[in-house]
Amino acid sequence: MSWAVFAAVICAAVLHAVWNALVKSGADTHLSMAAVMMGHVPIALVILPFVPLPTAESLPWMLAGAVLHVGYQIFLLSAYRIGDLTQVYPIARGVAPLIVAGVSVGALGVHLDRMELTAIAIIATGIMSLSLVRQGDGQRNGPAALLALGTGCFIAGYSLVDGIGARVTGSVLGYYAWETVGNTLGFAVWLSVTRPGVLRRVPREGLRLFLVGGSASFAAYALVIWGFTQAPIALVTALRETSIVFALLIGVFFLRERLDLAKVFSTAVTLFGAVLLRASR
Repeated sequence: MSWAVFAAVICAAVLHAVWNALVKSGADTHLSMAAVMMGHVPIALVILPFVPLPTAESLPWMLAGAVLHVGYQIFLLSAYRIGDLTQVYPIARGVAPLIVAGVSVGALGVHLDRMELTAIAIIATGIMSLSLVRQGDGQRNGPAALLALGTGCFIAGYSLVDGIGARVTGSVLGYYAWETVGNTLGFAVWLSVTRPGVLRRVPREGLRLFLVGGSASFAAYALVIWGFTQAPIALVTALRETSIVFALLIGVFFLRERLDLAKVFSTAVTLFGAVLLRASR
């Protein structure tokens, strides 16, 4: 993995942690997520006239990616409703690298050397170990952990689909701009059915999230998709999950969630995995 890809994915990790924290810190997480997703649309509409139309080969991947993103958002909202950021976010992001690496090696024929596989395992172990951390009230939260695991499965699914789709279509921005429009429409339909009236509140109550969260979210995943076209999907996915480090710092210093030695240890392990991943090949 080149320094350019490494730096781009780390930047994406920071941006991803920021918008997740903004969603979690809002009084209404459904409103927050709606504002972030709606914030994608203006950026996509500005980009679309300057990028090629998607190829026929990329359409199935694009549609599948949009559906998987909607599933991810629904599960993430459900998990955030009952769990801490520093519990939900690590579990959701930790399971994804293992699934992506397994599918990449076992089904897609991608070759990863021993150091790369070790780095992925260390990153995932560091993140997943946070599933043992107790909530701020001292109790374990099993339902939130299960929802976070389901979220991680969706993350792995859209990572694989988008990585392949972006390579097929040949235009990273074109692929993601079209996909995010479909994703936003799908999420808006689901939200209109389950939470009527939330979308109408976005201009009044979610303008900051619309502008800041939407831009951060769009830029973060655009960088990741570009990374997918430059390096193995499994490596990019694992490195992106170092966002746990930034999510932990945000959760502790800004959301006032509890910090303990288990969280510090898990973060150190994750960082070690990232260093090992950069040193590989």
